[in-house]
Amino acid sequence: MAYVDHAFSISDEDMMFENPYAVNNRPPIKEIALAVSLLVVGALGVIIGIFMASYRVGGDRTHGGFFVILGAILFIPGFYYTRIAYYAYKGYKGFSFSNIPPV
Repeated sequence: MAYVDHAFSISDEDMMFENPYAVNNRPPIKEIALAVSLLVVGALGVIIGIFMASYRVGGDRTHGGFFVILGAILFIPGFYYTRIAYYAYKGYKGFSFSNIPPV
């Protein structure tokens, strides 16, 4: 009789810990709304920051640089999760709504 190590086997118990979006494949509305709002606010922050830095509106160039950095910090995750939601909606292989973390 051969020795079988069951320490790394996948069982039915491991399937219980799936994300709830994987079971019913419904789009997570709150998470997608948050991603889109991060995308929009981040893009506006970058645009306003560039405008402030180039025309020195609202202070000196430092304030514009701050808005550009803040907008980029908000834009990057917003773009990433909006892209995942869009590709999951369109049905691309390898993308699903379970890849978006719950809020």
